Amino acid sequence: MSTPAKNAAQELIARSNRLGADPKNTNYAGGNTSAKGTETDPVTGEPVELVWVKGSGGDLGTLQESGLAVLRLDRMRALVDVYPGIDREDEMVAAFDYCLHGKGGAAPSIDTAMHGLVDSAHVDHLHPDSGIAIATAADGEALTQKIFGDKVVWVPWRRPGFQLGLDIAAIKEQNPKAIGCILGGHGITAWGDTSEKCEKNSLWIIRTAEKYIKANSKKDPFGPRVKKFEPLSPAKRRARAAELAPTLRGVASQDRPMVGHFTDDKVVLDFLASRNHQRLAELGTSCPDHFLRTKVKPMVVDLPADTPLEKVKARVAELHEAYRADYAGYYDRNKVKGSPAMRGADPLIILVPGVGMFSYGANKQTARVAGEFYVNAINVMRGAEGLSTYAPIDEAEKFRIEYWALEEAKLQRMPKPKPLATRVALVTGAASGIGLATAQKLAAEGACVVIADLSLEKAQSAAAEIGSADVAVGVQVDVSDAAAVQAMVDETVLAFGGVDLVVNNAGLSLSRSLLDTTERDWDLQHDVMAKGSFLVAQAAARAMIDQRMGGDIVYISSKNSIFAGPNNVAYGAAKADQAHQVRLLAAELGEHGIKVNGVNPDGVVQGSGIFSSGWGANRAAVYGVKEKDLGKFYAQRTILKREVLPENIANAVFVLCSAELSHTTGLHIPVDAGVAAAFLR
Repeated sequence: MSTPAKNAAQELIARSNRLGADPKNTNYAGGNTSAKGTETDPVTGEPVELVWVKGSGGDLGTLQESGLAVLRLDRMRALVDVYPGIDREDEMVAAFDYCLHGKGGAAPSIDTAMHGLVDSAHVDHLHPDSGIAIATAADGEALTQKIFGDKVVWVPWRRPGFQLGLDIAAIKEQNPKAIGCILGGHGITAWGDTSEKCEKNSLWIIRTAEKYIKANSKKDPFGPRVKKFEPLSPAKRRARAAELAPTLRGVASQDRPMVGHFTDDKVVLDFLASRNHQRLAELGTSCPDHFLRTKVKPMVVDLPADTPLEKVKARVAELHEAYRADYAGYYDRNKVKGSPAMRGADPLIILVPGVGMFSYGANKQTARVAGEFYVNAINVMRGAEGLSTYAPIDEAEKFRIEYWALEEAKLQRMPKPKPLATRVALVTGAASGIGLATAQKLAAEGACVVIADLSLEKAQSAAAEIGSADVAVGVQVDVSDAAAVQAMVDETVLAFGGVDLVVNNAGLSLSRSLLDTTERDWDLQHDVMAKGSFLVAQAAARAMIDQRMGGDIVYISSKNSIFAGPNNVAYGAAKADQAHQVRLLAAELGEHGIKVNGVNPDGVVQGSGIFSSGWGANRAAVYGVKEKDLGKFYAQRTILKREVLPENIANAVFVLCSAELSHTTGLHIPVDAGVAAAFLR
């Protein structure tokens, strides 16, 4: 039945946002909701019954009106008469396009039939951990009857689609007391005559399942704890995670580069400390939303957390080879004529007992959400094992969904990635000037960026301006301190899985003559620029080599590395040191696929931390101009008569790290608007 409602879409959005805001109700981008109502057809002027339903790929918690698909109910119901049967089910998704009402809106999802065919004004389909726990229990049908009585009906596993919509519609018609159902291996569906009633019914099913599991679960659902898999202390497990992260990211990126995420959430650590974690991990996830994000099962490192690092790395290589062979076997066993090509055999979830979970994706958000989904899966397994035995859908059904033509079409519709997508950039001295412009440019081109600066507050503020923690993070570093530099690299690999692109930009300058330059002046500038660049390159190179994914190191040197100017001995000598480090490291790191290049700026006054801290006043005095006119002065002495801006340097860094210069290393690019005395020879 359809309930006339002018604000059906607004009620639906409000309900969806409330349900989606609580992870106990459904996972990110999981499930869908709908509302039926009556509007006036603009063509006929007559009332027309419509259904608003969350579109494909949307998220309930952040759903807006643009994320709804709007369909005519009369045309949707007419599809029942032309439904060709389960073997040609996919054709029905294309048929939904002919039921759409009006312009715009989201693409209808595979679950649209469930919402349109169920005779209720409001329908929720959700993926709560408690509901899936019942849905994946070996005796889920009996548990459903015991827990809910005649208010909730068991539906045996069926792949999402038109037939499932018909099944649920029939169940509602045949069970007038029912408010919803448990979908075997999958989730829950609930309905109601009003939006308020539907939401209440959904929450009742979820909370009733939660309470029953809590009251009736066995004491140790995952089995007794195993001493050798107990968590390390917080500091030790983060240190071990940082040591392992580059190696594990390389494992996850053999087929295609991935961004990583790490969590040592208690839920994960408790699961991995249990006797049965390997058996359960091998069974894999069950809910389609889970395994589409996490792959059918994770890779589990089967060593105690305090095992010597080199032994762990060797074992990881063995486990990775076995995982790839196992996944290829899964693909070969289940593929049929017309199956999409295998998308990659690397794990998306890697579990390390005593340490935590590493998850991977095409960007940080996807990697983070994959980890969140596996936490959902752990909660599901706990509930199912606590009441019964965890029994997910079989691998053939998982394959049918993972390599569904509709899933492949969704992947093909995704926008082309930006040039630096999946790359993790670390920029020092990045809270202002050249460093900030460079970080902004790299992020705009798709990279995840770590803003490193002597001031944590400024670094975090700059990162927040660029985007969320899925895009940029700010960290504190004194590049002249080896321990601080290693801590910065550790924070980078824990934030995004690894590091691919390092920009040695941190610097300072004191404009003094030879006779006025003190030993402290000399040491300070060499410590920050010469020694600092060396320490950063060294620590980052170790991580890059462990990743086996190549990389880029870029030095922001200076025209002064070549050009001899007055009152500049300490700064010019430190910059010359940096410039030669480029050549030395290019020669040494090439065998690992790591390119090392440099940029030689000049006269970058705008936004410069160096110029604003006294260097600008000193240089203006040397050249006999006002400080405010220094940029213009520098421009007039160039061949092109153009002022050099921070974004000009950032553009050069991007080009050096782009695919277009994939075969270039050991190069210095002058970005000085043309200074003949600084031409490279």
